Amino acid sequence: KRHLEPNTKNLKPNKKRMCVCVCFQSPWGSVAPAAPPCSLTDVMSEQLARQLDEENSAFPAIADPTSDLLLVDDAPDTTSDLMLAQMLQMQFDREFDNQLRREEKKFNGDSKVSISFENYRKVHPYEDSDSSEDEVDWQDTRHDPYRAEKPQTTPRKGFTGKGKNITTKHDEVTCGRKNTARMDNFAPEIHVGDGLGMDLKLSNQVFNSLKQHCYSEQRRSARLHEKKEHSTAEQAVDPRTRLLMYKMVNAGVLENINGCISTGKESVVFHADGGSLDEQPVPEEVVLKVFKTTLNEFKNRDRYIKDDYRFIDRFSKLNPRKVIRLWAEKEMHNLSRMKKAEIPCPEVVLLKKHILVMSFIGKDHVPAPKLKDAMLSSEDMKTAYHQVLHLMQQLYQECHLVHADLSEYNILWHQGKVWLIDVSQSVEPTHPHGLEFLFRDCRNVSTFFQKRGVSEALNMYDLFNTVTGLNIPVGAEDEFIAEVTRSHLIKPRLY
Repeated sequence: KRHLEPNTKNLKPNKKRMCVCVCFQSPWGSVAPAAPPCSLTDVMSEQLARQLDEENSAFPAIADPTSDLLLVDDAPDTTSDLMLAQMLQMQFDREFDNQLRREEKKFNGDSKVSISFENYRKVHPYEDSDSSEDEVDWQDTRHDPYRAEKPQTTPRKGFTGKGKNITTKHDEVTCGRKNTARMDNFAPEIHVGDGLGMDLKLSNQVFNSLKQHCYSEQRRSARLHEKKEHSTAEQAVDPRTRLLMYKMVNAGVLENINGCISTGKESVVFHADGGSLDEQPVPEEVVLKVFKTTLNEFKNRDRYIKDDYRFIDRFSKLNPRKVIRLWAEKEMHNLSRMKKAEIPCPEVVLLKKHILVMSFIGKDHVPAPKLKDAMLSSEDMKTAYHQVLHLMQQLYQECHLVHADLSEYNILWHQGKVWLIDVSQSVEPTHPHGLEFLFRDCRNVSTFFQKRGVSEALNMYDLFNTVTGLNIPVGAEDEFIAEVTRSHLIKPRLY
């Protein structure tokens, strides 16, 4: 049964015109004859309308939930032309919103940045929200009843009211509410709470203090983020260093990087599997010594390099961050000089900015133990002492170097002999503090082997004279160091 609206131009208003057309079709073949056609006169007949109205009131109509048309029993009051116009306009607006929603979905697609057509949708206060077929996946927030109202601002003239009731823009309550509303402009990470809902009134002094605090926190957070991104933390590397390591793997210099095996105050050491470099084989196992790009943990490193004649000209022209690359280059040169003298030490494979690739001292991903951690017998300990003594003499006399950080932590025990590592701070004896560094090395070596029960271990004074060949008289430590400082018996030897 369909509800057809008549042409009310030539008829009396507020009249219902109903036309019922029933068609039955047999599913077994034959079709029932169609109803005889009705003339326009019969359709517009007042008598027919009253007859159909009586028949419809005799039995209730069955509502069709899938139909968009109004049924007889569910039809609202259509005696008012205004109601009919509102119903038609609502249906048109629904179709318009559906079409607008499809256009919005097609326009945005899978883009992360979407465009909303919400302001162009049709919204009616009399729309029935119980209709399940008109549910939408958007919410109109232009009239949100839970949204806190913004405080009213003063008009352009700067005041409201007259006489004693005048209120200017400098009113304490008005300013306080304005300041509370302005807190919404703070950074998202600053939680300001629901000040408008509590009718909070902030004075100018408090608001300015909060604003300055938020600004300081943003700058501090930005500095910490930048420091984290541009520094090499313990057991981690910054993005630039990771990029260099990835490039080594992509170039075939390294097969893969396995993980961190050691950390120190100045560097982080990673184990890797070697590949090939310029069609030359790389050792099967190598280490990547990544020098930390932060200067906070080793601030006195310039003490070992700024007075070295090999780098003094370049040091004065570089900023502190580029000194790290110079530090890695210095260790490469020192290792090359030691390798020429056949001193057991890592072999340099490649230097790339602040990453030094060297041969691995160990076997099957297991690094050689430090002399401090090695479980040696008394005979092996005596052998290790004599080897260290010989290496110190060889390093000083043949390589013309002072280790400057020699201790049981920088000496490895591998294949029955000692290996020297970590020579980035090594200097020449002509360095202004070269002999002082050597005396400190002698103290560390002598103290360690004496504690390990090596009776042949010399004291630090005799060990210093044995290594250098200087016959400085043994006395108090301060006098000995002063005499060492005054010694100018060694001439520079250029390499």
